[in-house]
Amino acid sequence: MSASRRPRFGEQQRFVLLLIAPAALLLIAFQVLPIVIGANASFRDWALYNPRKSWVGLAHYQAVITDPAFLYVVLPNTFVFMVLSVAGALALGLALALLLNRPFPGQKLVQTVLLLPLMVAPVIAAIMIRWIFNDQFGIVNVVLEAIGLEGQPWLVQRWSAFAIILLTDIWLWTPWFTLLLLAGLQSLPKEPFEAAAIDGTSTWRVFRFLTLPMLRPVIAVCVVIRAIDAFRTFDIVWTLTGGGPGRSTELFSLYAYVHAFLNLDLGRGSAAAIIGAAIILVLGVALYRLVDRIAKA
Repeated sequence: MSASRRPRFGEQQRFVLLLIAPAALLLIAFQVLPIVIGANASFRDWALYNPRKSWVGLAHYQAVITDPAFLYVVLPNTFVFMVLSVAGALALGLALALLLNRPFPGQKLVQTVLLLPLMVAPVIAAIMIRWIFNDQFGIVNVVLEAIGLEGQPWLVQRWSAFAIILLTDIWLWTPWFTLLLLAGLQSLPKEPFEAAAIDGTSTWRVFRFLTLPMLRPVIAVCVVIRAIDAFRTFDIVWTLTGGGPGRSTELFSLYAYVHAFLNLDLGRGSAAAIIGAAIILVLGVALYRLVDRIAKA
């Protein structure tokens, strides 16, 4: 290529690159390098008590994907949690968004109150819920005993503990769905709804044949973002149950954390994390294609 045809960076391009450089360096330092180090560790016998870091190939990956706890407890728990959490928060968020889309006295105050869970850190919320469902002096058992019922050990039974984790996550994320869906509702054109009102169409038919189809792209994007985030949930589960009783409420993030930082087996923990990243990648691509198909429908 001749010198006259070589791309030249003008002053504006150099200025843009200069602005991008700090962010790019931070991304490389805190995102790319840890991923590369983790990928390297997943192929080695990398334990804090064993400094040799000998190469073991795919042994850690094989150990993870053949682990009965991973296959029959962790993955089912993670996918069930993801589906139920997203579905529950979406249903409640859509219902609240529909209610808030109509003006009424005190609407701004109600919106502010509904958004309060967004201001609470998940760990703080989990600690609060843990005290509420404490089997000895939690307020739930106090109320049950006050009305003549027997208190329950909520957090030491599998399904009750899983339900509490699920309800906590739904409570935290419902305002997020409400906020985005309310913005979507307020951006919809008014003409179809005015025509439906003139025709005397019922509220349910307006929702089913007008509101829901036009809001579908917004719902799809919210579901994709939240589903990917729900797959990697860690903080509320670790705070509420630590994956217990036993390992019955253990999710994927806890599985990788326990192997890497409690068992001090960085190799196997890194392999589990890479497997999880691959699952999230496949899930994200599938959901993205679903969103694209829904938006074009």
